[in-house]
Amino acid sequence: MFSMETLDAYQEGKVLLIDKPLNWTSFQVVNKLRWEIRQAFSIKKIKVGHAGTLDPLATGLLVICTGKMTKQIDTFQGQIKEYTGTLVLGSTTPSFDLETEINETFPTDHISEDLIYKTTNQFVGEIQQFPPVFSALKKDGKRLYEFARAGEHVDIPSRAVSISEFEITKIDKLNLDFRVVCSKGTYIRSLAHDFGKMLNNGAHLSSLRRTKIGDFSVDNAVGVLAFEKAFKAI
Repeated sequence: MFSMETLDAYQEGKVLLIDKPLNWTSFQVVNKLRWEIRQAFSIKKIKVGHAGTLDPLATGLLVICTGKMTKQIDTFQGQIKEYTGTLVLGSTTPSFDLETEINETFPTDHISEDLIYKTTNQFVGEIQQFPPVFSALKKDGKRLYEFARAGEHVDIPSRAVSISEFEITKIDKLNLDFRVVCSKGTYIRSLAHDFGKMLNNGAHLSSLRRTKIGDFSVDNAVGVLAFEKAFKAI
């Protein structure tokens, strides 16, 4: 859990586990923590970075590194990740989540619970995945979401990702709760979209929460407000 430290500790390097709030970007969280540390210790600059972006509509674990620990960011980014969330059958969106409006709907009468459970097996192991066009990946020096928002078509190559566990934990009509354990670079939005396609249907992500990165767990993370309050008390 979070505890206050000296300036030397932050400069030498700390790993902070933050539970990212809904609608915040990962960049905003980093900026907020950097500002609070600078204000608390009256310093002009300190290195702060995160080990793996979360979409604004996702919540959960952000591993934040300060000072010399920022050199370990690549190591943390490469570790196995666990997510929980909900996907919705019967409809798709251009962004594969709720950032954009539903653009197509599908009849779902043919989809049984047995078919849903069996289909998860198709995604366990190494799979080829196309990143969402609404993503921060770059092509020709431009973010993919810039092409998407301008209505421009762009060819995105697929890439290999590894999924070690994928389970449906609850079925509530068209809403499927799931848990997935996967490699770096896996897009859960794409997984939801592809799951719908595998059912000869459509699907999109309605909620997402990152619960683990390697041995780090969101159970040991603190919220941004808790971090801010602790620093205000210095």
